[in-house]
Amino acid sequence: LLSPLQKWVLLALSTCSSLCCLCCLLGLLVAIGLTLGNQGQVLLAPCSITNIALSPVSRECPFDPTRVYVSP
Repeated sequence: LLSPLQKWVLLALSTCSSLCCLCCLLGLLVAIGLTLGNQGQVLLAPCSITNIALSPVSRECPFDPTRVYVSP
């Protein structure tokens, strides 16, 4: 059904794909571990509000779990 060259190419591509998947999985596990290790405080660290009167206007956080995102 498949020639020997196609089998080797398929094996090489699947090996590369598996290695990339493993790297992504390790990165995700490290990110989850770091987040759980500091109780998520680093995610909201840039969101400190200094002036409460301007909080709705000046609150620009890279990660805001309270913001509701709406797509049209």
